Amino acid sequence: MENQIKRIDRTLKYQGAIVDFYSDTMQMPDGRTTQWDLIHHRKGAAAVVPVLPDGRIVMVRQFRNALDRITLEIPAGARDDTSEQTSVCAARELEEETGYHSEHLDFLISLRTTVAYCDEFIDVYVAHDLVKRAQHLDPDEFVEVVDYDLDELCNMIYAGTIQDAKTVAALMAYKNKYRID
Repeated sequence: MENQIKRIDRTLKYQGAIVDFYSDTMQMPDGRTTQWDLIHHRKGAAAVVPVLPDGRIVMVRQFRNALDRITLEIPAGARDDTSEQTSVCAARELEEETGYHSEHLDFLISLRTTVAYCDEFIDVYVAHDLVKRAQHLDPDEFVEVVDYDLDELCNMIYAGTIQDAKTVAALMAYKNKYRID
């Protein structure tokens, strides 16, 4: 099927600070053409599962405009530019959003967030040996730092309280990789 569908045109409709919106003209296997939307994430992103010495996980609460509500998520953010290593981005976002620093970030999983219409990727890391420092929030960030044990977070996932895809995938991957019951 990969060779049967072909992009024959791409038109930039909107250019934002981090994402660009395109309209793609696609040729289907039967010869018809159709329009598909594409959101191109220009930088990529990183996220981190910060684990305290007692096993609790540091999370952030923040308002998300797309949902018009507060969400509970793992710390994450966009790379400064495409040359920035995602591990560097994850360490920076950890400290900016939570005030914790770690010299020990281990790669966990790489995600594609919304494959139907967006090419964003997020590399997720696990941070151990956390050292408390100060938050360095961006001027437009208002973040509350909270921590939970993994069972509480899993129960929130199953109850539909946590719906953020990167957070759900990261916590489940963390639980599976580290065999936490």
